[in-house]
Amino acid sequence: MSTRARPATTRLTPAQPSTAAYHFPSDGRSSGRAREALRRQLRMWCIAGEPACSAELLLSELVTNAVQAQASTAPEVGVRFAWADGRLRLEVRDASDELPVLNDAEEDEECGRGLVLVDALASGWGVDRDGTGKTVWAELAVCEASAPSRPSALRSP
Repeated sequence: MSTRARPATTRLTPAQPSTAAYHFPSDGRSSGRAREALRRQLRMWCIAGEPACSAELLLSELVTNAVQAQASTAPEVGVRFAWADGRLRLEVRDASDELPVLNDAEEDEECGRGLVLVDALASGWGVDRDGTGKTVWAELAVCEASAPSRPSALRSP
């Protein structure tokens, strides 16, 4: 070792990825699988509390709608989570070109309230279409108190 060389006092830690993507079978169990994947990702991003609960509910509704929209025309749905600049974005892709509809469900109806919940909970939501289907997305603003801190780039040995 050179007389000028010194051991490092800090080490760089890898940054947490700001996106995660998954594919799930297009069936009734996909919503639960997607929520579990989201919970794991939110723990890595240190997002907890109300924003985490809202994100799970939003994702559940979007995945359920995607599975119902394509009704066996495609074998899977795509799910993507992105975290940047205090915003959590949830995206669900399906092969249907049918656009989601914001319904006014009657009191005794069991279905039809999913997008009403999405509209109420999300900071924004929308649909991006392409030639083979669509991606329905929802965003949540996550305040710093809900996401305590990202892992520091530096840490002690």
